[in-house]
This record gives sequence, structure tokens and C-alpha cells, in this order.
Amino acid sequence: MTPDEIETALQAAFNSCDAASCPLTDIQKQILLQVVEQIQGNSKSRTSDVANPLDDLTPEELEIFLQFVKTQEQQNRTWKVQLLNDWLHDNDSGEVKFIRQRYGLQWLNRLQSCHFDKYSYFEDALKLRVGDRIEVSNAMWEWVQENGPCKREWFGCIVLEVNEINNGDDSSTNCTVRFYSGAEYEIQGIYEWNRYNWRWPQ
Repeated sequence: MTPDEIETALQAAFNSCDAASCPLTDIQKQILLQVVEQIQGNSKSRTSDVANPLDDLTPEELEIFLQFVKTQEQQNRTWKVQLLNDWLHDNDSGEVKFIRQRYGLQWLNRLQSCHFDKYSYFEDALKLRVGDRIEVSNAMWEWVQENGPCKREWFGCIVLEVNEINNGDDSSTNCTVRFYSGAEYEIQGIYEWNRYNWRWPQ
């Protein structure tokens, strides 16, 4: 289906919902239409334009929270799971207990990996894990130019494997991904020299 056909199908679905006395709200309709616009590549409202939950934190809170996330990742623990387990078992979350007290579960649910991209000094602290969804640029396998005939495009994929390679003093990380088409691709130096060519889903 072309994006225009998808948009037409969505409009028909909206009308069917209205006829079945189960109308969608205007916000729900807008979200669905924005997805179609993103598919068309001319979205007027990108995820990056939506408020970043990390912007709600004070500078001091942000520093404490980012340090907590980095520490959890270095210990090979998922920071969000650790925080939710603390809340579930009513454990003290240490310096980040303010997240639960001031911002709560709704704030935490809004926070996605792509929100950390705004804080470029922090982006490499989030480690890839098997099953993570990322977007990979076509610059990995073809020559792209900002103003040339081949422009940068992003393709969704799932992380299948992450391997750290140690060669004496040098180390790098390779990552195998599977695209939604079923094709698999190995990205060498995913943190080292290919960091510019992948991102968290927008």
C-alpha cells in the first residue's frame, strides 16, 4: 500500500468507528495521521519535536539520573527495570528516589531511549541488548551525500547479537541486526566508528 492508500484507509476506519458509535478522539486521529505522514517522509511533527521527558528534570536531577542510568548499564542491568523493581518492592532507589516522588510512573513510561540522544555526551552510555529496536542508516552500505542524489535514509531493525572484540589494547563492538525484510547485517564498530550511522527509533 502506498502512504496515500493508507491515509484513505485510515479515514475510512475513522468513519466506520463513528458509525459504530465508537468514535476516536481527535488526538487519536492525529497520532494515526502523523504516523502516515512519517511514512511519507514529510512529517510536520517528529518525535524529536515532542517534549523530551528529560527536559522536565532540573540540571542537578538530570545529572544524578544520567549517572544512575550509566551505572546500571555498566553493571549490565537495565536501568528502567531496576527502577521499576525498586518501586514494586518498595525499595529505596537511592539518589534517584526523586523520580518516583516528583515525576512518577507516567513520566517514566514516556521516557524512551531516543530521548537520551539530545544529551550527546551521554548517548554511548546506553548499551545495545539483544532484542532492542534501532534504526540503521543506508550510509553503512552506500555512499550518501547531504546534497547528492543518494540521501541518508533510516531503516528499522532488531538487534540479534552484540559481540565485544578484544585485540590486545584495542577493543571494538560488533552488532548483528535483522531488518524487517528478513535480511541480516553485521555492523562493525557500532560504538566506535559507526555510531553516527545508527540511532534509537524516533
